[in-house]
Amino acid sequence: MLLEQTQKLERKLAQKDKRIAKLERVNQQLSDKLQQLLERYNLKKYQKFSPSSETYEGEGEVLNEAEQLIEDESVATEPDTQTTESAEKPAAKPRRPRIAPELPRVDVIHDIDDKTCACCGHALHKMGEEVSEQIEFVPAQIRVLRNVRLKYSCRQCETNGMKVDIKIADVPPAVIPKSMATPSLLAQIISSKMHYGLPLYRQEQLFNQAGIELSRQTMSRWLITCAEKLKPLLALMKAELLKQPVLWADETTVNVLDVEKSTCYMWVYGCGLEQSTGPKLVLFDYQDSRSSKHPTDFLTGFTGYLQVDGYAGYEKTHATLVGCWAHARRKFVEAQKAQGKGKTGKADVALNHIQKLYALESKLKTAPPDKKYDARQTLAKPLLEQFKSWLDKSSESVTKEGLLGAAITYSLNQWSKLMRYLDDGRLNIDNNRAERAIKPFVIGRKAWLFANTKSGAQASAALYSLVETAKINGLEPYDYLCRLLTELPKANTHEQLQQLLPY
Repeated sequence: MLLEQTQKLERKLAQKDKRIAKLERVNQQLSDKLQQLLERYNLKKYQKFSPSSETYEGEGEVLNEAEQLIEDESVATEPDTQTTESAEKPAAKPRRPRIAPELPRVDVIHDIDDKTCACCGHALHKMGEEVSEQIEFVPAQIRVLRNVRLKYSCRQCETNGMKVDIKIADVPPAVIPKSMATPSLLAQIISSKMHYGLPLYRQEQLFNQAGIELSRQTMSRWLITCAEKLKPLLALMKAELLKQPVLWADETTVNVLDVEKSTCYMWVYGCGLEQSTGPKLVLFDYQDSRSSKHPTDFLTGFTGYLQVDGYAGYEKTHATLVGCWAHARRKFVEAQKAQGKGKTGKADVALNHIQKLYALESKLKTAPPDKKYDARQTLAKPLLEQFKSWLDKSSESVTKEGLLGAAITYSLNQWSKLMRYLDDGRLNIDNNRAERAIKPFVIGRKAWLFANTKSGAQASAALYSLVETAKINGLEPYDYLCRLLTELPKANTHEQLQQLLPY
């Protein structure tokens, strides 16, 4: 009986132990879930009430440390200067608007009425003048061009009753024949929408204010027609793009009303940076999905480096993919903000590692590719190896579901691509150039919200390509579009089209 009682007690204790273990697991799961919810709450609160910046406290010290790593020892140190701690900087004065010297000036003379001396009554003489400048805004002028075609006939043939040949001057070729739209008007509409994000319905209101009844439907048809006429030029730009050794790409959503799918995509591909030499191009490509088929088709024949984010759709291309450290850093920034105000943790450690890499890249910004390659092998590679060891160790002690766990998992999954920028000095540490190229489209989308038709979205892709390529090459989009739309109808050969390229 004593043995039976002992066995029963042992069974009950084992059942209690199992229940305790189960409750502990449930408690841990609930604790993890609570922590995740708290992280999301802190992140949402930060995103709503704080400036959208990825900087964080302590960044300056990290930058100084990395700069010391690459500082040339041969540079002579500057003599020390004494500073007074009590001295305060004077308050910054508001900066006056800068007026370009080439703008036309109109002198407005302000003179006195009484030019006699109040003391002795003699006449005053002019001793000088004081000049101050103000800015006057003159609204854009719109004028109507009357194309007067002179007609000629033969008096002798008219008198003799013979057949009379009438000669009339030819009309210069136009992008849109028999249309009221001049190249300057088309350039204004395109640059207003693609460069400044002004939707067609707002432009319609501005034209009405100027006394011109120009509907958004008419302007939309003009843009689609222009895009069709620009296809040969865009084909040359794409052919040149695919010849480059390094490209970058990104994609964003766009709503198109006459497409059954709820979400369509605008893809962007490009090469070059603002300060780099060689061709600099930006090409947009509208597609009705985010399928990997679209970048694969667009990049047919390209086998160089392709810098992208972590989207798996680019894996199907034949390019060598290069990761983006800005995306990896952004996830740690989110984890750091989710910790709560004033708190520090593992996310701060990760950001310190990444900031060392960026500080090195900032120092190498203007260096040639071979110098970048050598410096990265010497300085960046050891930093990356240290960071990888930290990621491997930290992945074992954090929950995968939390923001920090997601950031660590992303970096580890993308590690081979994140390391690839070390392989070639022509590569960048991140894909921010693609994000800058697609940003004007995203800003414009907030104003016009959607495209009515698929053809309209395709026309937008073509026109955004020209505007953004002109901008990256230092051209004013309006001026370039005026010249392009004037000369395009006359360009009948490959050489003539080449001269119209924006680079």
